[in-house]
Amino acid sequence: MTDFSALPDSEEPLAARVYMALRADLMAGKYEPGKRLGEERLAGNYGVSRTPVREALSRLAADGLVSREVDGLYPYRPRIDQLNDLYEVRLTLELRGLARAAADPEVLHDRDLLGPELDRWYRLRASPPDPSAGFVESDERYHLTLLASSGNAQLAEALRVVNNRIRPARMFDYFTEERMAATIDEHIAIAEGAIEGRYEQATAILTRHIETSRSIVVGRAEAALTWAHLANAVRP
Repeated sequence: MTDFSALPDSEEPLAARVYMALRADLMAGKYEPGKRLGEERLAGNYGVSRTPVREALSRLAADGLVSREVDGLYPYRPRIDQLNDLYEVRLTLELRGLARAAADPEVLHDRDLLGPELDRWYRLRASPPDPSAGFVESDERYHLTLLASSGNAQLAEALRVVNNRIRPARMFDYFTEERMAATIDEHIAIAEGAIEGRYEQATAILTRHIETSRSIVVGRAEAALTWAHLANAVRP
């Protein structure tokens, strides 16, 4: 955990720095799901006053990474059945974008829309970012662009709604360099397949890509719930 009192001043607002550090620590599992996130304890952990901690917690609550209970704020505890259902909806929506193009020769993925996004992932492959919970934002942008490029804006809008509901749990997906590299490679392969009309190949990769994410996210969510149950069992 970062002690900001020991670091040189930065132009970035203190609350924003605390938010980023606390978000990273939450996603790394440094705070037990069953233990309350008290402002005073967090302020001590990061060497700041309670004000930037309060602002950071407010942002994290809006993100869905912390939840408010009767006695305070706690790390987010997802419902496993809901996650699985939402992933099923996500898979259905995203595969439909490829299926409609495969079924109709007149439906082509928009190169002007998908091309620049593909170029962005080529750059990420050349210079991969470090594992980060924030990578989910780039991932969502890719999948929304891929679906929108198939020509049905309402499919993409429906996916946006699903993304909003699973985003807090999906931030658990990007913790290793191997997972980051696999995501980048798969994004490139899917987009290339869509642009070049290799829909069967793109569909197989996209299916595996989303199912792998589901498995990782649900697995981590189950582990988080186990920690919560254990903590509740010993809570006085």
